[in-house]
Amino acid sequence: MASDLKSKFLEVYEALKSELLHDPAFEFDDDSRQWVEKMLDYNVPGGKLNRGLSVVDSYKLLKGGNVTEEELFLACALGWCIEWFQAYFLVLDDMMDESHTRRGQPCWFRLPEVGLIAANDAVVLRNHIPRILKKHFRGMPYYVDLVDLFNEVEFQTASGQLIDLITTIVGEKDPSKYSLSVHRRIVQFKTAYYSFYLPVACALVMFGENLDDHVQVKEVLVEMGNYFQVQDDYLDCFGAPDVIGKIGTDIEDFKCSWMVVKALELANEEQKKILHENYGQKDLASVAKVKELYNTLNLQGVFEDYENKSYEKLIKSIEGHPSNAVQEVLKSFLGKIYKRQK
Repeated sequence: MASDLKSKFLEVYEALKSELLHDPAFEFDDDSRQWVEKMLDYNVPGGKLNRGLSVVDSYKLLKGGNVTEEELFLACALGWCIEWFQAYFLVLDDMMDESHTRRGQPCWFRLPEVGLIAANDAVVLRNHIPRILKKHFRGMPYYVDLVDLFNEVEFQTASGQLIDLITTIVGEKDPSKYSLSVHRRIVQFKTAYYSFYLPVACALVMFGENLDDHVQVKEVLVEMGNYFQVQDDYLDCFGAPDVIGKIGTDIEDFKCSWMVVKALELANEEQKKILHENYGQKDLASVAKVKELYNTLNLQGVFEDYENKSYEKLIKSIEGHPSNAVQEVLKSFLGKIYKRQK
């Protein structure tokens, strides 16, 4: 069943791509059309597609399973809007972080023929979203709510990225300014809103709900996003690159990672000194020293404990929700990420 949904989802990608490559608002020539097609295929459908598929799953659960062909197409289209949104941010994120790989292939800007053109490609990706919404949702009573939702979440994500970037300004490397509250704030805005809240919010809006009535859902999803990012920080350090599809660089990049925040909490003065001297350095020896310290502090055990407690807390919050359908949506989301390896 899941593979059926995924193949249907990928069919909708091809349909949307074809519409965008023949958008009457721009006079394409062969070169520009080929470029955009290659850029889309390289950046949009290559991930796990969890965010996009979650819109469809969530909508089906809210509807109780009776979904028409048209509704399925529209839910898929909204799912793809989120995948486009993700691609837009990742293309820029990789440039800012000077990353090398993404989803097991070189970052888009690393291709010799692309380089800094990638910045404009990201802008094109962002502009495809309102094109898709306008073409397929303009006649819907909730059209304005959708446009508003994407704009709102984009602002939150860009602002979260800003706090992430300015906490890592080179020349001011002081890990002691990192704390759980700084980490949480970055995560909430940079990741949780678009990766967790946005897919469910899209399904709720399409189902005819008013998002103002679902503040509790938003809170649970933001909490889930926080848990997901802590997993991500853990996998960046301890995950196998061939499994997660990228080589982690949080230590070299001086990221405000949950790992370093926890290490600072648990370290003695001597160990803090090791962190101050080695965290954020690009050489392999410094990275190895930081990882060795993480092992000494048993951060793997600390993470497992955190994971179990978070899961229990989330289940409790979800089961407190009055609607069974919404509980199903939230539980299916949590099931996708609990104890993930990549």
